[in-house]
Amino acid sequence: MKIQYSRNFSNTEISLNSKIILEKISMNNIKIYFEDDTENAEDLAINKGYRHDVYVKINNDIYNVRVYSLIRLQQDFITDITQLGYFAVEPNLILVNDVNRKEIIETINKIHKNFAYFKDIKPVEYILENKLKQIQ
Repeated sequence: MKIQYSRNFSNTEISLNSKIILEKISMNNIKIYFEDDTENAEDLAINKGYRHDVYVKINNDIYNVRVYSLIRLQQDFITDITQLGYFAVEPNLILVNDVNRKEIIETINKIHKNFAYFKDIKPVEYILENKLKQIQ
């Protein structure tokens, strides 16, 4: 990628160009993990319509994301509105068509590439990475 500088070398322009380079580098440094990467865990997640044991590592930061199918989110919404009178969205929520491994990987990669989603959420403060199973 070619970086262009203006004659005045404004900090803003240099910062923006640096940000683009960092984003390109970090796209190659994304890793996705499940706490439980067994066939049984995937079948259970597909049946429940959600998965809370998904972690994404970008550079040195690890994020815990909540993956839901749209159908499960609609069910939870209706139940909470009916029973509680309100619905609160879980933090770090990612919606997928189906809560399977392939869909989760594709969606997280697209979100990271197109929206820089992980810059806007808080990484986990502590987790033993060796307890996670890398899936990508």
